[in-house]
Amino acid sequence: MRLSCWSVVGLALLVSGTPSVSSDGYQRCLPKGPGLTIEEFLSGKFYLFERQQAFSIKLLQTAVAASPKQNLIFSPHSIYTALLITYFISANRTESELKRFLNLPPEQDKLSVLQAYRMERLFQSMRSANTSSDYEFSSTDRLFVSKRLPLQKCLNEVFAQEVHPMDFVVDPELARMYINNWVANSTNGHITDLIPVSHVNYNTRLVLANAAYFKGFWSSQFSSESTKDEVFYTSPNENALVPMMWQSGIFNLLSSDELGAHVLELPYKGGDISLFVILPPFNKQRGISLLTKRLNTNILQEIVSSNEWRTRSVEVSLPKFSIEQTMDNLVPLLEQMGIGDLFKGNADLSTLTGGANGVSVDEAVHKAKISVDEEGTIAAAATAVISSRSSRPVEPYKFRCNHPFVYFLFDKMTGSVLFMGVYNSPKST
Repeated sequence: MRLSCWSVVGLALLVSGTPSVSSDGYQRCLPKGPGLTIEEFLSGKFYLFERQQAFSIKLLQTAVAASPKQNLIFSPHSIYTALLITYFISANRTESELKRFLNLPPEQDKLSVLQAYRMERLFQSMRSANTSSDYEFSSTDRLFVSKRLPLQKCLNEVFAQEVHPMDFVVDPELARMYINNWVANSTNGHITDLIPVSHVNYNTRLVLANAAYFKGFWSSQFSSESTKDEVFYTSPNENALVPMMWQSGIFNLLSSDELGAHVLELPYKGGDISLFVILPPFNKQRGISLLTKRLNTNILQEIVSSNEWRTRSVEVSLPKFSIEQTMDNLVPLLEQMGIGDLFKGNADLSTLTGGANGVSVDEAVHKAKISVDEEGTIAAAATAVISSRSSRPVEPYKFRCNHPFVYFLFDKMTGSVLFMGVYNSPKST
């Protein structure tokens, strides 16, 4: 079975008002600090995305609380990366708020975080160039900047690979189409029309975007001949039919006392990336809500790197499903998570230009889809922010996903949660 994932986050910020990277470029643009030691620099990719794990869990908890019965799919990796770049170009109060929101180490200065980001990007480019036929993974960033916005020269140097000049004033619709085409090309055509009509106008000054792509094959494949319609219990009293895929194989299985749930790891060829499925007890009322409330970074770390895994023969059943979801306004979720004043009309992005500039960020859209079947899985996600002025369950002999479960796609090389979601019902796919 093949898994293909496409994730895109676009962050568009209106900046109004005043109209190869060296360490000197970093120091001129960013507050001076010691930066990273060689050892810290080489391990930077790990601490950076371990910090992303807390963000991923909080986003999942907030989304489940807002839509407890809906199917969910989103990309924490892309959303976090886009907001991380926003942190790099922010200053003063906005910088402090984003640093806290992104769970960055208080003792690390911005220069250190930027070096860690660059190290992670270098690692991803090397992995993309040297990857085997087992899987493909890439993650790319862009800053689509208005030609009328004067950037600091040093910032142009720091983000030389990412900055792309755009003319939003002469033909904003053409600019919107250009960015959407970049998104579509970066996701092999699976995310189209990320930014809706009229959401880019002559006031737009910056669109910040990240595009991530993953394509892989299960280490142990499902057989289409084994798929058959079975009952999926959306609650103890409600059910619906769903095509259920089956296979028997040797898998890692974990019983989590903290979550009151079982966890199954479904690895992809190459061993770097796995899909983890967290399954609460069948007859537990509000099982997903209780599970997500209990989830924290310590438990997530225990799941992805636990010594408690039992490798055993397991009979796995997993629904064949497709989910497409558009969050028309992501801002309320981010505000509930405590993002601060970024969307309240007075964000400080003065590191971008080196001087004062008025900023209003008032809209965010996230678009995602995932499809799982015998031939493969396709997942895609897109976000655009447009700115203008229990007890332990009995261990099963079978891992039967015939009731709501949480799933996440995890990159063991960087510690990043690439995709995350909830499957609640065949009726809302």
